[in-house]
Amino acid sequence: MSELKQLFTECEHVKNEADCLFNKAEVNAAIVSLAASITRELSGSNPIVMGIMNGAMIPMGLLLPELDFSLQVDYLHATRYRDKTSGGELKWLASPKIEMKGRTVLLVDDIHDEGITLEAIKKYCLEEGADKIHTAVLVNKVHDRKNSTNADFIGMEVPDRYVFGFGMDYKGMLRNIPGIYAVKGL
Repeated sequence: MSELKQLFTECEHVKNEADCLFNKAEVNAAIVSLAASITRELSGSNPIVMGIMNGAMIPMGLLLPELDFSLQVDYLHATRYRDKTSGGELKWLASPKIEMKGRTVLLVDDIHDEGITLEAIKKYCLEEGADKIHTAVLVNKVHDRKNSTNADFIGMEVPDRYVFGFGMDYKGMLRNIPGIYAVKGL
């Protein structure tokens, strides 16, 4: 069996055995609530809303139509996981295109786990001249391994398990699953 076929088979097994933590309706409700909090704080600041790819693709796509104020959209791609289930060294794959100097930036990501990636990206934005940086995550993983970087806006919290769906992946797959699921045994 080819490696790709083995991966597809493994992912189907993981998906079928996983525990549903939040269904599609619950996640959508959390996104609407997240947008309301962001709107209260950032409306009128003309922010750059910047997705951290690939995880932010789905949460940001659902969040943006809920933000009914002027903003610009950009993205960056920095990753520690590279289709694995544990993080390594941060690798930059794409830089933002909009100049951040003097601007308010809202970084959007799928999950806040240990905070290493978010901390590095916030540092990068400050070095690029951003005036204020806010962070929004769909999911905050609850555990005691976090660094001092916290998310400003949180959609929902999950236990310390490996999760996938709504932008979060399992070995580069299952981001598209309409719910948030925890892998059995991870």
